[in-house]
Amino acid sequence: MGDPAADEREARTAAAIDAANDDDPDRVTVSGQEGPLQQTLGRIASEWVDRLDQEAVPAQRLAARAHHLRRWERPRSDYPEGRAGYLRWRTAAKARHADDVASLLGDHGWDDDTIALARRLIRKEGLGRVPAVQTHEDAVCLAFLTVQLDEAAELMGDKTVGVLRRTADKMSPEALAHAAALPLSATGRSLLEAALVPEE
Repeated sequence: MGDPAADEREARTAAAIDAANDDDPDRVTVSGQEGPLQQTLGRIASEWVDRLDQEAVPAQRLAARAHHLRRWERPRSDYPEGRAGYLRWRTAAKARHADDVASLLGDHGWDDDTIALARRLIRKEGLGRVPAVQTHEDAVCLAFLTVQLDEAAELMGDKTVGVLRRTADKMSPEALAHAAALPLSATGRSLLEAALVPEE
C-alpha cells in the first residue's frame, strides 16, 4: 500500500511545479488542450516515467515534471550562436534547474535523499549507466517528440535529422519503440524514421 502522507506531499509538490511553470509565455496545444509549454512537457514526461518504470519513486516523477522549471527566464538567446554556445546554455540550464528544484522540494518537506536523487536526475549524472537517469532521459525525450518535434523541425530545417539522431542515441531501445508508436504528424514521422536509419 502507498503512503497517503507521501502521496499528498507529492501532489502538492507537483501542483507547485505546475504553478511555477504556469506563466510560461510559450504555449502549445496537445490533444486539443492548450497550455504553457514547459508545464505541458513536464506533465507528459512525468507520465512517461511511470510508464517506463513501474517502480518509479516520487523523486523521478517530480524531477521529470520540473526538468525545465521556468526555462524561459534564461533563454538560449542569452548565449552565443553555434554548438559551443548551445552546450554552454544547456549545461548552465541543467545546473540551474537542479538547484531550483532542490529548493522547491526542500520547501515541501522532502528528505535529503529524495532531493539529492532529483538533482542527479535533472543533471543527468550517470546517463547510460544508472537506470533511473536513463528513464528520466527517455521520458524527457519522449515528451519532446510528442510536443515539440514539428516546431523544432521548422526552426532547425536541414539540421533536424542530425539532432534527432543524437537524441535517439541517448534513448533506450524500449523508449525508441515507444517513440515509433507516437501519434506524430506525417512530417514528424518521416523525420524520425530518417533519424533512426543507421548512418553509412
